[in-house]
Amino acid sequence: MIQLIGEGLYKLIETRNLTKILTLGQKDSYAWVSAGGIGEILVNTEKIFMPFHVLSSGKYRIYQVKDEPKLTDLVHLELFVGEGNWQGYLLPTGLPNADDKRNRIISTKEIITKSTH
Repeated sequence: MIQLIGEGLYKLIETRNLTKILTLGQKDSYAWVSAGGIGEILVNTEKIFMPFHVLSSGKYRIYQVKDEPKLTDLVHLELFVGEGNWQGYLLPTGLPNADDKRNRIISTKEIITKSTH
């Protein structure tokens, strides 16, 4: 089963201090940091960041996947990166929220969204 649980527009920026910030929609923002020994994590933030560089922007989709062949049973985040290409990420414990402020994000080649480009 593949269930679409969210979609919209995203922006990935870098601040003057070289911190990456992922914004999903108009309000959900996450610092995207590398944590030694853990890998990359998203950290829930409500702070407003001024972009120094825009790294990418476009559409995003979030899926819940269960019992699908060739796909991992987790939450999948996909970011449109241009020219018909999507980059996939696994979110083992979902997106961070008020109670669970830090969650891992793992790059993957598993893509659910099919582009016609």
